[in-house]
Amino acid sequence: MYNSLVAGASTDVLKRVPLFAGLDGRELEQIAGSMRERRVAAGDVVLEQGAGGAGFFVVDEGEADVTIDGNAVGVIGPGDYFGEIALLTGSDRTATVTAKTDMLCYGMTSWDFKPLVESNSAIAWKLLTAMAQKLR
Repeated sequence: MYNSLVAGASTDVLKRVPLFAGLDGRELEQIAGSMRERRVAAGDVVLEQGAGGAGFFVVDEGEADVTIDGNAVGVIGPGDYFGEIALLTGSDRTATVTAKTDMLCYGMTSWDFKPLVESNSAIAWKLLTAMAQKLR
Protein backbone atom coordinates (compact mmCIF):
# COMPACT_ATOMS: atom_id res chain seq x y z
CA MET A 1 0.00 0.00 0.00
CA TYR A 2 2.72 2.51 0.91
CA ASN A 3 6.01 3.34 -0.75
CA SER A 4 9.06 3.64 1.43
CA LEU A 5 9.38 6.48 3.88
CA VAL A 6 10.99 9.66 2.58
CA ALA A 7 11.17 13.35 3.41
CA GLY A 8 8.77 15.06 5.79
CA ALA A 9 5.94 17.45 5.00
CA SER A 10 6.49 21.08 4.15
CA THR A 11 5.12 23.73 6.46
CA ASP A 12 3.05 24.99 3.49
CA VAL A 13 1.15 21.69 3.49
CA LEU A 14 0.54 21.89 7.24
CA LYS A 15 -0.64 25.53 7.11
CA ARG A 16 -3.68 24.35 5.11
CA VAL A 17 -4.72 21.97 7.90
CA PRO A 18 -7.24 23.46 10.37
CA LEU A 19 -5.81 21.32 13.18
CA PHE A 20 -2.50 23.20 12.88
CA ALA A 21 -3.96 26.69 12.25
CA GLY A 22 -2.84 28.09 15.60
CA LEU A 23 0.78 26.96 15.34
CA ASP A 24 3.61 29.34 14.50
CA GLY A 25 6.33 28.69 11.94
CA ARG A 26 8.75 27.04 14.37
CA GLU A 27 6.04 24.74 15.73
CA LEU A 28 4.95 23.81 12.20
CA GLU A 29 8.57 22.97 11.34
CA GLN A 30 8.79 20.64 14.34
CA ILE A 31 5.67 18.77 13.25
CA ALA A 32 6.68 18.74 9.57
CA GLY A 33 10.02 17.20 10.49
CA SER A 34 8.23 14.31 12.24
CA MET A 35 6.07 13.45 9.24
CA ARG A 36 6.94 11.10 6.40
CA GLU A 37 5.62 10.91 2.87
CA ARG A 38 3.10 8.21 2.00
CA ARG A 39 1.96 7.57 -1.57
CA VAL A 40 -1.26 5.63 -2.04
CA ALA A 41 -2.58 4.22 -5.32
CA ALA A 42 -6.16 4.79 -6.42
CA GLY A 43 -8.37 2.01 -5.05
CA ASP A 44 -6.12 1.17 -2.10
CA VAL A 45 -7.57 1.11 1.42
CA VAL A 46 -5.57 3.60 3.47
CA LEU A 47 -7.24 2.82 6.81
CA GLU A 48 -9.75 0.12 7.65
CA GLN A 49 -12.46 0.57 10.25
CA GLY A 50 -11.81 -1.62 13.28
CA ALA A 51 -8.13 -2.16 12.50
CA GLY A 52 -5.49 -1.04 14.94
CA GLY A 53 -3.88 2.26 14.14
CA ALA A 54 -1.05 4.47 15.22
CA GLY A 55 -0.82 6.91 12.33
CA PHE A 56 -2.21 10.34 11.54
CA PHE A 57 -2.26 11.60 7.95
CA VAL A 58 -2.52 14.93 6.14
CA VAL A 59 -3.63 14.87 2.49
CA ASP A 60 -1.45 16.90 0.13
CA GLU A 61 -2.78 15.58 -3.20
CA GLY A 62 -5.67 13.35 -4.26
CA GLU A 63 -9.00 12.31 -2.80
CA ALA A 64 -10.38 9.47 -0.72
CA ASP A 65 -13.82 8.18 0.24
CA VAL A 66 -14.63 7.79 3.93
CA THR A 67 -17.07 5.09 5.03
CA ILE A 68 -18.38 3.95 8.40
CA ASP A 69 -20.01 0.52 8.59
CA GLY A 70 -20.00 0.48 4.78
CA ASN A 71 -21.93 3.77 4.50
CA ALA A 72 -20.39 6.75 2.70
CA VAL A 73 -19.87 9.63 5.13
CA GLY A 74 -17.62 11.95 3.15
CA VAL A 75 -14.74 12.64 0.84
CA ILE A 76 -11.38 13.98 1.93
CA GLY A 77 -8.87 15.87 -0.17
CA PRO A 78 -5.95 18.30 0.00
CA GLY A 79 -5.71 20.01 3.39
CA ASP A 80 -7.86 17.39 5.12
CA TYR A 81 -6.52 15.03 7.77
CA PHE A 82 -7.52 11.70 9.25
CA GLY A 83 -6.35 9.27 11.89
CA GLU A 84 -6.19 11.83 14.70
CA ILE A 85 -8.31 9.72 17.06
CA ALA A 86 -5.97 6.74 16.84
CA LEU A 87 -2.99 9.11 17.13
CA LEU A 88 -4.28 10.46 20.45
CA THR A 89 -5.92 7.39 21.95
CA GLY A 90 -4.31 4.38 20.27
CA SER A 91 -7.83 3.07 19.62
CA ASP A 92 -8.96 1.13 16.58
CA ARG A 93 -9.84 2.99 13.39
CA THR A 94 -13.32 4.51 13.44
CA ALA A 95 -13.73 4.65 9.64
CA THR A 96 -12.43 3.19 6.40
CA VAL A 97 -10.56 5.53 4.05
CA THR A 98 -10.19 4.35 0.43
CA ALA A 99 -8.21 6.31 -2.16
CA LYS A 100 -10.40 7.54 -5.05
CA THR A 101 -7.32 8.80 -6.88
CA ASP A 102 -3.59 8.43 -6.41
CA MET A 103 -2.75 10.27 -3.21
CA LEU A 104 0.20 11.99 -1.61
CA CYS A 105 -0.13 12.12 2.16
CA TYR A 106 2.18 12.86 5.05
CA GLY A 107 1.94 10.69 8.12
CA MET A 108 3.02 10.76 11.72
CA THR A 109 2.96 7.91 14.22
CA SER A 110 1.95 8.18 17.85
CA TRP A 111 5.51 7.39 18.93
CA ASP A 112 6.70 10.47 16.98
CA PHE A 113 3.79 12.64 18.09
CA LYS A 114 3.81 11.93 21.83
CA PRO A 115 7.37 13.16 22.57
CA LEU A 116 6.72 16.24 20.43
CA VAL A 117 3.71 17.36 22.46
CA GLU A 118 5.17 16.24 25.78
CA SER A 119 8.22 18.43 25.21
CA ASN A 120 6.29 21.44 23.87
CA SER A 121 3.30 22.55 25.93
CA ALA A 122 2.45 25.35 23.45
CA ILE A 123 1.95 22.81 20.65
CA ALA A 124 -0.02 20.52 22.97
CA TRP A 125 -2.38 23.30 24.06
CA LYS A 126 -2.97 24.60 20.51
CA LEU A 127 -3.71 21.09 19.20
CA LEU A 128 -6.03 20.38 22.14
CA THR A 129 -7.93 23.61 21.42
CA ALA A 130 -8.20 22.77 17.70
CA MET A 131 -9.45 19.24 18.46
CA ALA A 132 -12.09 20.60 20.86
CA GLN A 133 -13.34 23.00 18.18
CA LYS A 134 -13.58 20.14 15.68
CA LEU A 135 -15.72 18.13 18.12
CA ARG A 136 -18.28 20.94 18.53
